[in-house]
Amino acid sequence: MNLRKRFATVAMTGALIGGGLLGTSSAGAATQGEVVAQSCYGNARGYTKASGTHIYPNYPTANYLKTTSSCADINIKTDTDRYVKVCFLDMSGGKECQADYKLAKAGSWKVVATNVKDNTEYQFYFRSDAKSTGHYAA
Repeated sequence: MNLRKRFATVAMTGALIGGGLLGTSSAGAATQGEVVAQSCYGNARGYTKASGTHIYPNYPTANYLKTTSSCADINIKTDTDRYVKVCFLDMSGGKECQADYKLAKAGSWKVVATNVKDNTEYQFYFRSDAKSTGHYAA
């Protein structure tokens, strides 16, 4: 009888431990932050800023991009290192730009503005007037 109780206890402990290990394994599972980033970057769009201008988009007149519900931030991934900031269209039709540029390293996503409301109109303002290509997500 004592042997049966020990066997049952060992079997139950093994099942509980095994179940706990399986339940907490995160191999291959995406975290909430990764899922949000995949959704945001999955909706990324390409851009090409012509040389001779600092603003994107600016064809043929001043146009603006709009944030979406896919991202809480405005992100950019440039094909070459670029200093960039965001300018927002304000309620009076004017433009308000961030004070500081952020360095977007080639091939890496860079958050340029955080916690931006959906449907906010904005432009990218590049420090250089050289041609620039890449992707953005907002």
